[in-house]
Amino acid sequence: MAILIAAKALFTAQGLSRTSMEGIAQAAGVSKLTVYSHFRNKEELFRQTIFAKCAEHWPDVLFDVQLRPPLRERLLGIGQGFLDLVNSQDVINMYRLLAAEAGSNGKFGRLFWEAGPERTMQRFSQVLEAAAREGEISLRDARRSAAHFFVLLKGEHHIRCLVGAGTPLEGEARRRHLDEVVDLFLRAHAPGITPSAPARAPAARADRKQSLRSSQRTAEAKDEKF
Repeated sequence: MAILIAAKALFTAQGLSRTSMEGIAQAAGVSKLTVYSHFRNKEELFRQTIFAKCAEHWPDVLFDVQLRPPLRERLLGIGQGFLDLVNSQDVINMYRLLAAEAGSNGKFGRLFWEAGPERTMQRFSQVLEAAAREGEISLRDARRSAAHFFVLLKGEHHIRCLVGAGTPLEGEARRRHLDEVVDLFLRAHAPGITPSAPARAPAARADRKQSLRSSQRTAEAKDEKF
């Protein structure tokens, strides 16, 4: 749709706060009334541009839990789409603009998070939960595991791209990185291996030791009294 194409171009070129519905209408070659007939406001239009961008790289079939392709094959497909998405120039530009505006207005950052990363992790969590029910993986917390998967895919390369200290992985280097991440993820979630819980044990041990010392002091005080 021309409106979505124009909106994406303006959002990534001049920032969110400086983009207006009127400007989007002009860029799309339609009236402002036409834009409002499809989208209630700029926030809704922004969400739809995020949905459309994700759909370019992730066909719904990849997240269809009714289908049962080999899990590694599905992870490779989702991972490839993710790398293509986050390394595209317009998404990198969007990240930079959102970061620049975050200090003064985090509204669009929250909209972006909800429509893009959060929605994706929820859909991927459902894939992981379905795989766990089939015995393909062990799972403690699907949402946490989903976040780990995408963070591993970004690696150090993405932040280097964002700050202009590097370029995205391409070709064989990207394929090798994707294979390594998928294999690492599957080993960590292999059937019979329960992924580690959040690191709380040291604090718990410290609390128990403190409680034991208190009990010992109480007992010593009673002994001295008698």
